[in-house]
Order: sequence, then C-alpha cells, then structure tokens
Amino acid sequence: MGKVVVVENVTLDGVMQAPGGADEDARGGFPYGGWAHPYADRVMAEAMGKGMSEDSGMLFGRRTYEQFHAFWSKQTDGNPYTEVLNRKRKYVASRTLAGPLPWENSSLLPGDAADAVAALKRGVEGDLVVLGSGELVRSLARAGLVDVYTLSIHPLTLGTGTKLFAEGEQAYGTLELVEALPTTTGVIIATYRSIA
Repeated sequence: MGKVVVVENVTLDGVMQAPGGADEDARGGFPYGGWAHPYADRVMAEAMGKGMSEDSGMLFGRRTYEQFHAFWSKQTDGNPYTEVLNRKRKYVASRTLAGPLPWENSSLLPGDAADAVAALKRGVEGDLVVLGSGELVRSLARAGLVDVYTLSIHPLTLGTGTKLFAEGEQAYGTLELVEALPTTTGVIIATYRSIA
C-alpha cells in the first residue's frame, strides 16, 4: 500500500502560497511571491534531492501540475530535476482538465480527489508525493489520507496568504515528529508522521 507524503515550504505563520516566484500565485493580491528563495542552501538542496531520487509517484492539483509542466518539462540547462520529474509517474486531481495530459507519464484521477487517491494508495507501492497543491492537500488531510508531512519551515512571518491548514476547519489529527534537520539559513526541515 502506498503512502501520501506532503512536501511543502511554509512560513512560521503557516503560509504556503507562492514560495517559488513573484508570479507563481498572486491570488488574493498576494504580494510576497518568491519568499522562500533567500533561504535556499546546500542542506535544503541535498534533502530535497534525496527525496526526489526515491522511487515514488507524484500527486498534483491542476494549478500546480500546470505550473510544474510549463516550467520543468522545458528546462534544458542540465539541472538534475527535469529528468527526474519527466520520468516520474504523475497523478493529477482536477475537476476541469480532460485527458490526455500533456506531460509524459501523467494520468488524470477520475471523480472525487479523496476517493481517487484512496483507491490509488491501495493499488501502488511506495510514496505518492504532493508538492504545493494546497487545495488537494487540505482535501486529503480532511479525509485522513496524508501519512507524512515534510515541511520546510522558514523563519519568517507574512501575515497574509494561503495557509497549509485553513482556519476554521476541523482538526486533521495528531502528528509525531520523526526527523528535524536545520539548514544554514534557519529553515527547519521537519518530517511528521500521522498517528491519529
């Protein structure tokens, strides 16, 4: 049986919106896109590279899938990520996309995302890694389908923006810290396992 592993960049106040670039996600007038870049270092690159090298599939919501495909599938600078991302099996939860999907090794999940991911977990071995895809993460958390959270917790607060866990929603359960790795820039890469 597979495991759902959520991998996210978050601020101390829980914001996950647009860590990668100014124009990544400006919904709601979010002015801080690209906030994670100043904190990148060798420790973080090695930790994320290790995770990408493992035999796993990927789960995406529509918005994140389209952004990743638009950028990573076209990189030709010899970076280590493009080949890995192209090769990995990608599953996309979307109510608006229709197949076939444009990025190689991509499959559209039919119907309700939580139901489709629950069925997928039963039918695969290894991890199903979710990057970004906040709406998908929250729906999987509500359904009790997230097994592991790997959070790169950045030492800043933004005070606005989409949060990993929305305010006013039900409790998602109890987590157990299984690893904490500090970086040279003050980011803590914390891995939590769902236990209830």
